[in-house]
Amino acid sequence: MTEEVRIGVTGMTCASCVARVERAIARQPGVESALVNLAAETAVVRFAGTAVPLLLDAVRAAGYEPVLASATIGIEGMTCASCVARVERAIQALPGVLSASVNLSTETATVEFLAASVSRERISQVIREAGYEPLAAQPAPDEAGVRQAAALVGLRRDLLAAVVLTLPLVFVSMGRMLWFGHADMSHGTVPAPVTFWGWLELILATPVVLWAGRRFLISGWRELRHLSPGMNSLVMLGSGAAYLYSVAVLILPGRFPPGTANLYFEASAVIVTFILLGRYLEALAKGRTSEAIRRLMHLQPHSARVVRPEGEAEIPAAAVVPGDLIAVRPGERIPVDGTLTEGGSHVDESMISGESLPVRKGPGDPVVGATVNGTGAFRYRATRVGADMMLAQIVRLVEDAQAGKLPIQRTADRIAAVFVPTVMAVSLLTFLTWLWVGPAPALAHAFVAAVSVLLIACPCAMGLATPTAIMVGTGRGAALGILFRRGDALETLARVDQVVLDKTGTLTEGRPALTDLAAFGMTEDAALALAAVVEQHSEHPIGTALVQAARARGLVLAAATEVEAVPGFGIRARLDGILVAVGAARYMDRLGVALAAGAASAERLADAGKSPLYLAADGQLAAVLAVADPVKAGSRAAVARLHDLGLSVTLLTGDGSRTAAAVARHLNIEQVVAEALPTDKIAEIKRLQAAGHRVAFVGDGINDAPALVQADVGIAMGSGTAIAVEAGEVVLMTADPAAIADAIALARRTLGTIRGNFFWAYGYNVALIPLAAGVFYPLTGWLLNPMIAAAAMSVSSLFVVANSLRLRRFRSPVPM
Repeated sequence: MTEEVRIGVTGMTCASCVARVERAIARQPGVESALVNLAAETAVVRFAGTAVPLLLDAVRAAGYEPVLASATIGIEGMTCASCVARVERAIQALPGVLSASVNLSTETATVEFLAASVSRERISQVIREAGYEPLAAQPAPDEAGVRQAAALVGLRRDLLAAVVLTLPLVFVSMGRMLWFGHADMSHGTVPAPVTFWGWLELILATPVVLWAGRRFLISGWRELRHLSPGMNSLVMLGSGAAYLYSVAVLILPGRFPPGTANLYFEASAVIVTFILLGRYLEALAKGRTSEAIRRLMHLQPHSARVVRPEGEAEIPAAAVVPGDLIAVRPGERIPVDGTLTEGGSHVDESMISGESLPVRKGPGDPVVGATVNGTGAFRYRATRVGADMMLAQIVRLVEDAQAGKLPIQRTADRIAAVFVPTVMAVSLLTFLTWLWVGPAPALAHAFVAAVSVLLIACPCAMGLATPTAIMVGTGRGAALGILFRRGDALETLARVDQVVLDKTGTLTEGRPALTDLAAFGMTEDAALALAAVVEQHSEHPIGTALVQAARARGLVLAAATEVEAVPGFGIRARLDGILVAVGAARYMDRLGVALAAGAASAERLADAGKSPLYLAADGQLAAVLAVADPVKAGSRAAVARLHDLGLSVTLLTGDGSRTAAAVARHLNIEQVVAEALPTDKIAEIKRLQAAGHRVAFVGDGINDAPALVQADVGIAMGSGTAIAVEAGEVVLMTADPAAIADAIALARRTLGTIRGNFFWAYGYNVALIPLAAGVFYPLTGWLLNPMIAAAAMSVSSLFVVANSLRLRRFRSPVPM
């Protein structure tokens, strides 16, 4: 049976690191796929028939460290060894759990697990499902955030040390050149004053290169040892070569050809300092890429007010179990998902649906954990807790999308896998070429050019180009109520040119409602009250719609007698001696009611694709009504936005032709396919695909599942709580059809950002490698200094991350 685990991986810095970890994992027997994300520092592995520890060993063998976590959880209710065995089996069955040891005497479970695959809360839930009660603990810190903060502290410390030592080193180096000049260095022997300054440079440079820059030396050596050079290898070779060359000149100056006994201590230190600065700023920026998800994770309150027989008790939210009755006061966040039982309020659900207006909640309505209560107070029954909560599902969906790879990224990974070895070969060729044909001193020129090539071509920007944009884009989408279940769905959605829309629940409200009422000889309210009095005795959806419309207007409904329902025709009853009937035209004909007075109204309704109903009182026509599935208020504007994006739109529905045509006409949809069964919907999508279109199908996520699967991208719409999140590759947590255009616009913006990142990363290298190699030196005299090359490399990475962060400013256009 195929399993999937998510492994946190630390120490990766570039696309070559990603490729190396993927290769190491993929070589393990039984591994079907391994997708490594540089920005998220995770590896998602699908495998069968192999052990997780072997995967962790593969990560370590590649030179990186898997992220493990451990937890000790108290357990109540265990009484014997069989209890211990049952709990251990339940915990060990969780994907991502490496070991579980349960102690009966201390009533604790000690668990080692993959922090990226499973959480303490999920383990506690499994213990509860096994029939025991895990003891509540204080909320665990955000391990990824803690790890990132610790890495930032280490980077900042090393950077400050490097800056403090590099500044005087540069001053000494520049001063030496000013005071003694290069002429004194051209006789093969370093004069005494210069030797003094050279030793001082060595003292200042050594801590920078060997201590502050140790991360590059250690990782670079690992990369070379595994025959998979990456960014750290290039930095190690560049700064290390400058440092060792200078040490050799200082100790054995007479061994070097005339004019080549130059010291490059300041270059080696400045290289390390610049790259540390770039890495530090890059880490700061990368920390913001998943800010939206971290913000979501921290929204759930830490405590809940549970109603007990003896009164209300405040307990940790993690200790709430399904069935608990929870009290919520005005302004509080709702602890877990549930169903409201008493009271009422307006709830701000913008963090789930992206809808800015609070939603009215009353008894029977669902409430979602982490949303914000308004001014009312209510009680509700907990239904979903822990990993089953809607918030947890949203976070998991977004994390899955961020861990995935776009097709464009897979191409980039293949390029990066050969890029660094190619750069090293170019550097060697540059060195040999300058040594052969370069001007005197040829060795010095060859050395400078070769080191510059190594540094300018570091592939860090290439490795960050896609994952940072995906993380920011999907995080921004989550804040807007748009969830990409897979990263590749984002790229596919950006490329669609045809949008196929289901009608019911997508463009319409999905439930019948009173849409038209024309009364004769009485007021509309009086006519509606008569119809509702009769229909309140009917179970038909039309009757329900009329009763709801009457109650919405505040009408009081009296009791009727002598109720008689005629299936397929209508219903009648007696009210205060008046015989009232509601039904279709054929029912009125049976009762002998003349319909001439309502002919014009009935014709108008029919033209609009609606079926008219008639109300009669004592044999006289009293009103013409229509109950239909009303079009959502934002549907027309949403379709207009899709057209503005250059997309063709098709309405694909199982409704009758007349109704479908009327809705399409109202919404300005040019193509209509009506009376379509599920198989017909699939056939229509296949026809569009065969014609060369990339198709996005938008449906309710349940009834339209086959069409959602067939389309290039399936977009499931819903209210955020009743939505079937497994139905589509893109999930809209709001019922507003405007979110369809938002999702496509965000996908296009994200893909455009990725392309811009790649253009900068690759174009930058293509443009500057020749400059670093000295191709333009014979014409212009330009030869890139290694220090400038290191600074430019850091700027490249920072540009890519900063460009991705611009996606955080994506906004849904304000409708006119």
